[in-house]
Amino acid sequence: MSTVAFTIAENPPKRLDKAIARDVPEEAVLSRSRLAKLLADGAIKVNGAVVTDQKGKVTEGDRVEITIEEAAEAEVVAEDIPLDVIYEDDDLIVVNKPVGMVVHPAPGSPSGTLVNALMFHCGDSLSGIGGEKRPGIVHRIDKDTSGLLVAAKSDKAHQGLAKQFEKHTVERKYDALVYGAPDPMDPRLRGVKGVSFEGSNILRITSFLGRHKTDRQKQAVSFTEGRHAVTRARVVELFGTPPQLALVECWLETGRTHQIRVHMAHAGHGLVGDQTYGGRRKLNHKALSERARAAVEDFPRQALHAAVLGFVHPVTGEEMRFEAPLPEDMQVLIDSL
Repeated sequence: MSTVAFTIAENPPKRLDKAIARDVPEEAVLSRSRLAKLLADGAIKVNGAVVTDQKGKVTEGDRVEITIEEAAEAEVVAEDIPLDVIYEDDDLIVVNKPVGMVVHPAPGSPSGTLVNALMFHCGDSLSGIGGEKRPGIVHRIDKDTSGLLVAAKSDKAHQGLAKQFEKHTVERKYDALVYGAPDPMDPRLRGVKGVSFEGSNILRITSFLGRHKTDRQKQAVSFTEGRHAVTRARVVELFGTPPQLALVECWLETGRTHQIRVHMAHAGHGLVGDQTYGGRRKLNHKALSERARAAVEDFPRQALHAAVLGFVHPVTGEEMRFEAPLPEDMQVLIDSL
């Protein structure tokens, strides 16, 4: 158990919770959500009296004391699942997530997730996220998408990484195999709402993304509601004569659920193997060999890989950048083309 004590500075916000959030020492590493829970739990005193009303009043010079319990053991079960660890220190860990692994436990997948694996791998090195000994998940990638993901091991790292993702300053690049060949000279593509080109070859897709109106498991493009989303992509390699498929490098200005999958499908270049958004296409039997066509048709998951992850270390301030090669299944698929 520890105590954080400080004095309310001049011109405090009218609400207690906002005043505390403004003046709590930075080294205490207490987020707004954590402070709200501490307030509700009766762990905060003002001038010696326990306060629980977020909308309560404080004045300049009031003395605030926050009692923080030791981080509790998380309810998530630690599981000895092998991890491909790219980097790790006292504050964070970067892993190359395999295809088929869910990031966070949920009713449909309570075990076998990345969080279960991190709980085991990190063990006592977890210093507590939000008062609980657990890894801090600041972003996710889909179950059937492979690649790089960073998780926090300390509260300070969790808050610092979360801010970078919120401000869209994290570098994230993905490799995707898509149907067709995104071409700036294609009049069809020029006519798709939200699609444009930057320079001579950078495809830019801008829209809002939100829940599909009839299928709640899907996301949908909108131009009136939802969350702002921007995806950029460039062609790395074309396959077939004439081109039937393209390996594209996509990077995110924003990071929304299924963003690349939805945006590329909206542009008419759905991902190979994407059962939700991609849709199967009949490939020209003269443009690709029978073996290549079969490999594309049989690919069992969306051909998407989180290849690059770059951010500023939230504790040391060091610029960090990691790359992960294509997983074996995508490499075999591309080799067949």
